[in-house]
Amino acid sequence: MTQRRPRFLNITVENVRLPNGRVRPFEMVRHPGAVVIVPFITENSVIILKQFRPVIRRFIYEFPAGTLEAGERPSSCARRELQEETGYRAKKMTRLGIIYPVPGYSTEQLVIYKAEGLIPVSVSCEDDEVIKAEVFTKDQIIKLVRSGKLIDAKTICCLVLCGWL
Repeated sequence: MTQRRPRFLNITVENVRLPNGRVRPFEMVRHPGAVVIVPFITENSVIILKQFRPVIRRFIYEFPAGTLEAGERPSSCARRELQEETGYRAKKMTRLGIIYPVPGYSTEQLVIYKAEGLIPVSVSCEDDEVIKAEVFTKDQIIKLVRSGKLIDAKTICCLVLCGWL
């Protein structure tokens, strides 16, 4: 097994004073934050990635997303990730909200954006990404969720924020 230092995660144990006055140790994954983008092709269709996730060793369907670089604004990260993963730039980016995907042990905060007015450009995936961008209609996505084929939590949250679920 090859081990290396994490690129952006920091695992700590911290004593936290709870609202009831007790102090308890908690394991925490410190995360710099990330973005997720809902790329609309039309009012009724979006780009979904079929991406291989090595940690779970399978492909899953999900919206484009990425981790913030040091000092990077979420809106800049969203534009960068959209282009890298889908090969599109957006004329309009609208912030939809923020979620904490796993607040029981991680500080990760995801800022969600809606991308509209997409313009094709070049794709430039990272060398550790295996991604295929596909266009799905609202009805097709609802079927993917209900059949258990779309299982990514951040993507499901985005669909709720967009009013599709």
